[in-house]
Amino acid sequence: QVQLVQSGGGSVQPGGSLRLSCAVSQYNRESFLMAWFRQAPGKEREGIAAITAPYDTTYHSAVEGRFTISLDRAKKTLFLQMTGLKPEDTALYYCAAADRRTSQWWRMAPAEYTYWGQGTQVTVSS
Repeated sequence: QVQLVQSGGGSVQPGGSLRLSCAVSQYNRESFLMAWFRQAPGKEREGIAAITAPYDTTYHSAVEGRFTISLDRAKKTLFLQMTGLKPEDTALYYCAAADRRTSQWWRMAPAEYTYWGQGTQVTVSS
């Protein structure tokens, strides 16, 4: 049973930084595909960063240059380093893992992800 357990998040002032972690268990895919999503109140869940084998990444334009996704395969942990946070980054953040990777993986479609973390709140305000 694949399990994703998130940690990190919290409240920060604009311009601040946070790091989210996602501990992964029982997920052994040669062509792994993992991502971070977020969902703000009243809005749809959107993919913001994804990583796939061997080490390709993609980012939503709203976070590119500010957020960094990484995977520590030895520690089996997915990270999202967030810098230059803005009030519009306020949302519930989720990590996710896919059973298989499609050619459109870079679109970060939520429907392509089978396993999800429990979610963690990130609030950016002064």
